[in-house]
Amino acid sequence: MDLTVKKDFKCLNGEIFIPPDKSLSHRAIILSSIAKGRSVIKNFSKGKDPFSSLIVCKNLGVNIEEKDGFLFVTSNGILSKPLCYLDCGNSGTTMRLMAGILAGQNFNSTLIGDESLSKRPMKRIIEPLSLMGAKVGSDNLHAPLNILGTELHGIDYESKIASAQVKSCVLLAGMFAEGTTTFKEICPSRNHTEIMLKNMGANISCKNNVTTIEKSELKPLEIDICGDISSAAYFIVAALVVPYSKIIIKNIGLNSTRCGIIKIVKQMGGNIEILERKDVCGEIVGDIKVEYSENMKGIEISGEIIPTLIDEIPVISVLATQCDGQTTIKGASDLRNKESDRITTTVSELKKLGANIEETSDGIIISGKTKLNGAVKVESYKDHRLAMSLYIAGLVCKKEILIKDFEWVNISFPEFVELFEKLK
Repeated sequence: MDLTVKKDFKCLNGEIFIPPDKSLSHRAIILSSIAKGRSVIKNFSKGKDPFSSLIVCKNLGVNIEEKDGFLFVTSNGILSKPLCYLDCGNSGTTMRLMAGILAGQNFNSTLIGDESLSKRPMKRIIEPLSLMGAKVGSDNLHAPLNILGTELHGIDYESKIASAQVKSCVLLAGMFAEGTTTFKEICPSRNHTEIMLKNMGANISCKNNVTTIEKSELKPLEIDICGDISSAAYFIVAALVVPYSKIIIKNIGLNSTRCGIIKIVKQMGGNIEILERKDVCGEIVGDIKVEYSENMKGIEISGEIIPTLIDEIPVISVLATQCDGQTTIKGASDLRNKESDRITTTVSELKKLGANIEETSDGIIISGKTKLNGAVKVESYKDHRLAMSLYIAGLVCKKEILIKDFEWVNISFPEFVELFEKLK
C-alpha cells in the first residue's frame, strides 16, 4: 500500500494515547511464558512484532487467552517441544530473546524469520551462547537458527556492542544455566528485561554496566503496559516542526535507557515538558507536552546517548533538517543492521525531498534549516521506522509526497495514521 502525505491542515493540536510499548510487550509475553502460574497483561501491543512473540510462545505449549483487553498467560514454567518451525516474522527481538531461552531446553527447535530478518546478524548472540555450551546452527551466522537444547553453564561475558537484545539473550540463557552468568556492556542499553525479571523474582543484580543472573524460578506477572516512547517520537518531532502545533502525549514510558530523544530535543532548544511521573511495575511513566519550536539549533549526537535513541535516529534526522546549523550523528553504525541500512536509506530518501544530508561510516550529517520540497515518490524499503519518519517529513514539505509500501508501519504501529488524523 502506497500512502500520499500532504500538508492540508493548519496545525497539530490535542491529546493522544500512544499504543503500548513494543519492547515491554515482547518481554511480558516471553517472560510470563516461563513463569509458573497465571500472568495478566493489560494493553498488549497490536503490532505484528509482539504478535510474533505471542505465537512463538503458543507454539511452545503456553496457554494464552485474550479477553476484554487483557491477555491471560498460564504456564507451569516448562516449555514444550514445538511441532513446527517457530516463525519470528520480522522481529529481531523475538528471535534473539527466544534463542537464549531455547538454548537451555531439553528439546530441539528452529527459529525462522522473514526475508528481512534472515539478513540481520546473529553472530552477536551465537557467540556468547556457544561459550555457554549452546549448540546453535545457522545459515552463515544468519537465520534460520537450529537450536539443539542442552545443558548450559554460566559465563562472564563482555559485549563489544550496546545491545539490549544481546544482553537479554544471554541473561535469559543464564536463567537455565549452572552457575552464575555475568554480562558487561560498554554503555547502558535498554534495561526492560532486567526490571521485569527482578519484579518476577529472578536472582538478578545490576550495578552500573554489569548484570549478574543465576538460575531462577519466575513468579507470574501482572502489568499494565505504558505507551511506547519510540512511537511517541514521531508525534514529538511533528509537533516541534509543524507551525502552531501543541500536543500532549499521555501515559508514555520514560525509562532512562529509552528517552534519549527527550534529552536531544531539550539540547536543540525544543519546547518539551514532562507533566507528571509515576512508577508502574518498576518503569517510570508520564505525560509529555510538546509545542512548535521555531528556533531549534543543530547539535552533535554521539557517545552513550546513542543506544537510548537508536530507533529514533531517522526521525531525529528529519527534525535536524528544520534546525539551524549542523547536526552530526556519530557512533550509530549498528543502524546499518536494522530492517534496512537506516543510515543509507534515511540519507537517500531525505535527499529526494531536498534535505542537505550526507552519510558517514557510522552516522549522518545534516545541515539546516532546509525547506523540503516534496512532489516526489520515496521508498520505505519495507522498514517501518523509515516509513513513519518520511511521513513526518511529508508534513512540512511544500508539496505532497508518496511513500511506497507504507503498510510496513503495521510491524510496530498500525494505528499511526489514525492518531495523526485525530490531531489535525
